[in-house]
Amino acid sequence: MSSKNRIWRRAALAVVLAVSGCTYDADDTSPSPTAADAFASLERQVQLFMDQGAVAAVVQFRWPEGEWSRAFGLRDLESQTPAQTTDRVEIASVTQTMTAVAVLRLVDDHIIGLDDPVNDVIPGFTAALKPPGPITVRQLLSHTSGMPEVNDALPHDVDFRPVLSRTLTMERGLKVAGTLPWTASSVGLFMYSNTNYLALGLLVQTLRHKPFVQVMREEVFEPLGLRNTGLGRLDLHESGLLHGYVTLRGERVDTTDNAFAAGSPAAGAVSTMADVNLFMAGLFQGQAVSAASLREMKTSPGFGRYGLGLWQHGDGCSAAKRYEGRGSFWDYQTIAVSSDDGRYQAAMTVTAPPMPTEFEDPSSEYWRDLLNGQIESTLNETLDRLC
Repeated sequence: MSSKNRIWRRAALAVVLAVSGCTYDADDTSPSPTAADAFASLERQVQLFMDQGAVAAVVQFRWPEGEWSRAFGLRDLESQTPAQTTDRVEIASVTQTMTAVAVLRLVDDHIIGLDDPVNDVIPGFTAALKPPGPITVRQLLSHTSGMPEVNDALPHDVDFRPVLSRTLTMERGLKVAGTLPWTASSVGLFMYSNTNYLALGLLVQTLRHKPFVQVMREEVFEPLGLRNTGLGRLDLHESGLLHGYVTLRGERVDTTDNAFAAGSPAAGAVSTMADVNLFMAGLFQGQAVSAASLREMKTSPGFGRYGLGLWQHGDGCSAAKRYEGRGSFWDYQTIAVSSDDGRYQAAMTVTAPPMPTEFEDPSSEYWRDLLNGQIESTLNETLDRLC
């Protein structure tokens, strides 16, 4: 979807507010001639995003021969400060891949099994959601529980600001989603629902006997060296922060404040593209979960190209697949890609052109979806040229 609340949808590009010029900074790695050709093509594509109103774009690649990073556009439209490759950004549903690691670590520690039911383990699960039968860890991770989507139950007013100003805690999210019906016929089908990952966050917190944010810091971020990644509320005066925007009745609104998603297992992470790639490298090089759990993460239960916290994508360099985390807010679109063996990573975030939400203009959902798909294609085509 294309709202800051509805965070799994793939988003798009509209000509709403032009940002003149394109600035960037680079890392110190000089790519080989072949790599230079690949990145020249990527830069042309990103320049198209910028020419059509994107506020900023940050991209990083890692491959066996080196790393390559660029930043384009502006950190924020008020100060006109150029974006930098080290800038932090809300990565939306890419967070779910990170949360999945914390859940699989419970499985690795034999605290719970993938096919164990959670109904009586997650506090408030049955009372709030009224599940039609036993729901397993695997079904939550793979979006095959049939659970109603919390964002569908939130107000869809044109003025979105009251909703975004209040944190959607895991507990409140389950209660809000529980106002919608959960039918037995939906269980087992792939139906993307952020509520699944709110429930998984409560599962992690309950079984680890620690706050979810603390578990993520101690078991995911710190072990993998993610020094610029967190789940807390943002300081809007923080330097090195990409600002996002939408419009409301023709007026531009800064939507950088992450009050709504702070701490969320479904969408709360704030990170850099370097950290996102470091996470994906650690995961696929076997540093995050056991080999058995990684195989499970890569395996779709048979309902499309989604495994356990990971999207699947073709790999133009081998017979194996690539794996992705995808994030979509109204104001940011983020894609992270890794090769099956963890030797290649690519991540890009684009601060979308300021445009209305779909509550005010339904066509904006299409444009955000388009942008998200274009980012995904651009990253994978560049990886194909690098191998």
